[in-house]
Parts: sequence; C-alpha cells; structure tokens
Amino acid sequence: MSDLVARTGRLQQRYENGYRLVAGCIPFRYRCLDESHHENSENVVEVLMINSTSGPGLLFPKGGWENDETVEEAAVREAIEEAGVRGDLLDFVGDYNFKSKTHEDEFSPEGLCKAAMFALLVKEELNSRPEQSTRIRSWLTISQAIQNCRHAWMKEALEYGFCKWLAQKRKTTS
Repeated sequence: MSDLVARTGRLQQRYENGYRLVAGCIPFRYRCLDESHHENSENVVEVLMINSTSGPGLLFPKGGWENDETVEEAAVREAIEEAGVRGDLLDFVGDYNFKSKTHEDEFSPEGLCKAAMFALLVKEELNSRPEQSTRIRSWLTISQAIQNCRHAWMKEALEYGFCKWLAQKRKTTS
C-alpha cells in the first residue's frame, strides 16, 4: 500500500475559456544497449507509459492542474500518482488540445481539455504508488510507444513535441 494518496474531485480544478487545464509528462530514461557499458556504447531512449483504465492502449501520466499548484508541480504529481516515478522535470514540450468523453462538467460541458506536457527524466521508480492497483507501467522504445499510444494527441506530443525536443537537446550536447 502506498503512503501517497492520489488527489480526487474537481473542486480545485483549473479552467480557461471552456477548457479543463491538464498537466502531464513523458517520463523517459536512457538505457545502454551494450551490457558492458563501454564509453562508446549506444544509449536508447525509452519512455514510460501506463495502461488506460477505460480501454485498450497506453497513456502518459496526466491529470487535472489544480489551483494550489503550478503546472510543473501538477505534472510531477501526476507522474508520482499514476506511474509511480520521480525525476527531473526538464522542459515543456507543448500544449495539446483534446476532447474527453469522461470529463464533461459544468465548466467544460463539451469535455474540452488543454494539456501542458513536459519531459521528465526518471531517476526513481517507486515500489508503492497511489494508483498501482489500476495502473501497469511499461517501458517502451519511442517507436513502440507510438504504435501503442491510445490517443492521437499523446502520439502527437511524443512524435512532434518530445522527439523534436530530444533532437534539439542532443544537438546542443554533442
């Protein structure tokens, strides 16, 4: 059982122009392809996804951005609650609009959502997490993640937000 508790409810939820504001992240790590870990070994980037509780496919951790936190704090909280990971929130990779069938309410009757997504370099996988009874974690290569992504907007965040950010990051560090 987890000592952490997932936030629930909509009382503190942020809205803007009919959109529910959401924060999330693309958790990632570098995995060495060569087990010998030589200096010249190639590293592959893997992203962490979680199962959807409402159907097939995989997701990145995301959830409502609440009034008592920054968007960055909300993204980090969702990574802990849903995926059970902690790490360094590195950069913003984009805003993505989508329509939620499960989150229609008086402030967003059409279920419109705007997600701020970030890159999160995973430093720790928690043994105990708030949603571990309903969420299974899976480490995937980027191409595997693209194939298994449940929502088009998350696939877009991965392909065009995260991958573009990663390519720019690699250029500046080489």
